Amino acid sequence: MKREYPSPPDPKDEPGGFPSWAERWLKLLMAPHLREELLGDLQEMFLQRRQQHGSFKARLFYLWQMLLLLHPRLWRREATTTSPSYLSQLNHYPKPAFTTMFQNTFLVAWRKLRRHKSYTLINVLSLSLGMASVILIFTLVKYHLSFDTFHVHKDRIYRITTEFHEDKIRFNTGVPSPLGEAFRQDYPVAEKVARVAFLTKRVVAVSPQKKFEEDVAFAEPAFFDIIHLPLVPGTAPNVFQGRQTALITERLAKKYFGEQTAVGQTIRIDDSLVVSVAGVLQDLPRNTDFRSEIYVPFSHLNEHSPGLVEKDWWYSVNKQMQCFIRLKPGVSAAAVNDLVLSAISRTYYDEKMAQLFRFKLQPLADLHFNPDLGGYTEKKNLWAFAFIGFILIITTCVNFVNLATAQALGRAKEIGIRKILGSQPRTLFWQFIAETTLLTGFALLLASTLAYLILPFVNQLFELQLELNPGQDISLLLFLAVLMLVVIFLAGSYPGLILARFQPIVALKGKLSQKQIGGFSLRKGLVITQFAISQLLIMGTLVIAHQMRYARQADLGFDKEAIVLLPVPDVHKAKSHALGAQFSRVTGVEKVTFCYEAPTSEYSPTTGILFDSRPEAEKFSIVQKFGDQEYVPTFGLKIVAGRNLLPADTIREYLLNESAVRALGFTVNQSVLGKKAVINGHRGTVVGVVKDFHNKSFHAAIDPLCITTLSENYATYGIKVNLKSLATSLPQLQKAWDATYPTAIFTYRFLDEDIARAYQLDTMIQWLIQAFAGIAIFIGCLGLYGLVAFMATQKTKEIGVRKVLGASLGSILWLFYREFLRLLLLAFVVAAPLAWWLMHEWLSNFVYRVELGSRIFVLAILITGGIALITVGYQSLKAALTNPVQSLRSE
Repeated sequence: MKREYPSPPDPKDEPGGFPSWAERWLKLLMAPHLREELLGDLQEMFLQRRQQHGSFKARLFYLWQMLLLLHPRLWRREATTTSPSYLSQLNHYPKPAFTTMFQNTFLVAWRKLRRHKSYTLINVLSLSLGMASVILIFTLVKYHLSFDTFHVHKDRIYRITTEFHEDKIRFNTGVPSPLGEAFRQDYPVAEKVARVAFLTKRVVAVSPQKKFEEDVAFAEPAFFDIIHLPLVPGTAPNVFQGRQTALITERLAKKYFGEQTAVGQTIRIDDSLVVSVAGVLQDLPRNTDFRSEIYVPFSHLNEHSPGLVEKDWWYSVNKQMQCFIRLKPGVSAAAVNDLVLSAISRTYYDEKMAQLFRFKLQPLADLHFNPDLGGYTEKKNLWAFAFIGFILIITTCVNFVNLATAQALGRAKEIGIRKILGSQPRTLFWQFIAETTLLTGFALLLASTLAYLILPFVNQLFELQLELNPGQDISLLLFLAVLMLVVIFLAGSYPGLILARFQPIVALKGKLSQKQIGGFSLRKGLVITQFAISQLLIMGTLVIAHQMRYARQADLGFDKEAIVLLPVPDVHKAKSHALGAQFSRVTGVEKVTFCYEAPTSEYSPTTGILFDSRPEAEKFSIVQKFGDQEYVPTFGLKIVAGRNLLPADTIREYLLNESAVRALGFTVNQSVLGKKAVINGHRGTVVGVVKDFHNKSFHAAIDPLCITTLSENYATYGIKVNLKSLATSLPQLQKAWDATYPTAIFTYRFLDEDIARAYQLDTMIQWLIQAFAGIAIFIGCLGLYGLVAFMATQKTKEIGVRKVLGASLGSILWLFYREFLRLLLLAFVVAAPLAWWLMHEWLSNFVYRVELGSRIFVLAILITGGIALITVGYQSLKAALTNPVQSLRSE
């Protein structure tokens, strides 16, 4: 009912009246049926305060009260009864019952969550951490699974690869150069066949001043009919048919020529091949393994790298020379492997070599996931991350269920009253689901924000360009929806059912037992699950860290510290010798060798060996290392028999490693000295034996290998420098380089960094496991903290009685610790065997690995126990120090 007020003088007409803009704003904001009454009150109070305190203070009070009126109840509009429109008349109808129930349910849930702030905070924090981790894992896994899925006819695209069947099978992504032409001419099972040579880090000059290092591909025209790399609109589709032409991406076009038109411009590759840009490709998508951004016709390869494209040479396989095909519809890859590729081996090789050279089709979808053939990672690693995400969600849900069932006792009277007043179990169940939905909704928003903020660090760590944009990524949006539903179901169902089945009389009398609210046995099981997951991740982290430390610190058999690797653009003998002499005179340079590559490398050529006067070639392949007489001392290799190589430009002498000596059937290294060996068609004398060194990462065994001189194969300078004078040495090295190769780009790398890159994926896995273990432990600690707080409340009376009877502080603390230490040991029994099996499987990927000793498992349980004790400590100590009088009075 409206009140009547005396009409005050209009303050707007008086100096010092209340602000008119505020009145207009209130009229605009306020519900019409409240407007007159509230404005009247405000004006009345304004006039009274102006008389008592003056205009200024009265205006301040007026503004303050206006702010206090910013409440949703004052905005609510009252339904009108005078509107004649049909839509307005609809507002007169009462809201549906389910809508009202829905609103009431969430309103009550909101009040409950506000009332129990610590409970809400713990749950939101743990849920958001777990969900943020899962969102990042989903983004990472989805990104890798999407590689090269955008190509048209992707199910019929294959790469032909080579397998060498010797004492063990070796894989190579390349094929002999003539295989592509033979496949195209003799076996019409493919719609398209294209050879392509991928050359990395070539010098591309736009002008004498603008030079860049890029990957360049020499491709046959059919390559663009197989692999979907679209041209920018307006570019003719057959621009790649002509000679002296090239295709570059939009990114490179802008990088090279800025705002100028790229088509028609000239670029020079490796200071030898000049081509004109004939077309521009659209920028490469992030999720493709075809990373070359310059494509040159395959016909130029003979001019640029004739060694790669020997027309009739079937015995040379280089991983850079690859062949892609698109099979005709209905042609199976298995049939091509069994019939066509086997026929090629039989046709172009003799019977013995046909057993050695075998060719297989590799599906396009396998390119990214086959490490044997240059793939980035195995799918099992992605599934392992997905599994970790799953157990993180389980951990967060366990937390939620644990805390909810623990709190159920405190809500017994509330539930009893609601039941007495007529609430059905179904209503109570949905009431709890509504609380869970609100919590999960808040957690999902926080988790999405966290994931968005963390994503740049993940991109930097993995050298990726992941994006998190639910507005444009429908799969991510669906995942978030499903994630929220799953969490609500897993976390909310069981506590909701427990609350709904309370007996109202028992609940009101406060006689609910632990069994009726889920029992300690359930919560013990959940705590054991959390501890087991934490211990599993800690054990995994310790094992991976141990293996990585072993890989970093183990003796590789050669010196990897302070070695600078400097690739050279050509092997002109006079230039290279002069440059080597200049390098030797640089301050701080201790040794210089001119070689093909460092002792450890994934790119070493392998070949057969015919030893001494044996009638047949050996049944194993031998790795070739090419280097001058300074190769052994520069890299610190140890000669265990014989002597070092003498200076030579051709192959005259060989050094074998110990593995090669054993593979040849000798047990004494001196036995091979002075023997002749024919390796890759070159005859030489074995003059020494070097101690075994790791020529690949610890994932692979040490191969039989030889070291020999062959200057035409040298492509890298290995320079041993004094680290103390490195800052002055590098500029001098560059000065000598620029004087010898003025058109080339001076680039260098350190050998130890090259070796570290071999373990890059393992290091990333280690980092991720550490991060997830930390998150799982933190989530577990949050739950444990809440659980101990609940236990402390439940044991208040017991603690008070014990203290009155003289119990010590330690004995009261033991009440809490005893419970959790027992659960910790039970979790260890569950986690240890599983961790042993998982880590044993992971370590099986390494030929050289650490042993799974008991120390790692003991350390894991000590870490978990220490963290649990610290978490339990505060609440238990607080309960133990409480005055017993207060404890007993509270009961």
